[in-house]
Amino acid sequence: GELDEHEKIISILKEVDVVISTIAYPQFLDQLKIVDAIKVAGNIKRFLPSEFGCEEDRVMPLPPFEAYLEKKRIVRRAIEAAEIPYTFVSANCYGAYFVNVLRRPSEPHDDVVVYGNVVFNYEEDIANCTIKVINDPRTCNRIVIYRPQTNIISQLELISVWEQKTGRSFKRVHVSEEEPVNLSQTLPPPEDIPTSIIHSILAKGDLMNFELGEDGIEASKLYPDFKFTTIDQLLDIFLINPPKPARTAFE
Repeated sequence: GELDEHEKIISILKEVDVVISTIAYPQFLDQLKIVDAIKVAGNIKRFLPSEFGCEEDRVMPLPPFEAYLEKKRIVRRAIEAAEIPYTFVSANCYGAYFVNVLRRPSEPHDDVVVYGNVVFNYEEDIANCTIKVINDPRTCNRIVIYRPQTNIISQLELISVWEQKTGRSFKRVHVSEEEPVNLSQTLPPPEDIPTSIIHSILAKGDLMNFELGEDGIEASKLYPDFKFTTIDQLLDIFLINPPKPARTAFE
């Protein structure tokens, strides 16, 4: 169906308890229609909007990425104002996606562009942990951040581990912080968004530059028995059965 089909959305919502939205960036604000339908349906026990990235209330990125995150914040504030039970999931970097972006393992090359530090979480772990979150009373009306200590790594460490596993050597091409800043000011929309994201999460390290507030909780502490795929294990997956590169929709 279409998000404009208000009555149809309501009828579907009445058949479920939990709503997990994975709408892409161009449709972020269309989630306000889901919020309106949830208010009418009146039976939803938990709503997870399309977040699954950085913790947008705690970062101050360059203007193109800031505008991107502001749309997510508008949806957050609408959910809170409507008093809909929610969980906001900050999953940080999708591991396979960013390994493909940063390492380009499927391409023959000897150079690697180096930016900074990052938090990688394997996509399957993000999905499985989110299923735990939706039925957990401890996560209701809270922010759950997927930031296990074992998955925080510098890009230089990532390169070294990949070299050890492949037996190859790569030339490190270091990029100054000014370069993505300049690109964010000169590239046309929406091409300015990816470089602003790179600046925020890698050059500035925004994924780790804050402490969790009273409304936030870290996933590996919440579920100590849940085994997040480590960076080493993720790179083993790339050696055996590499995930295909994915694309992000910015328009």
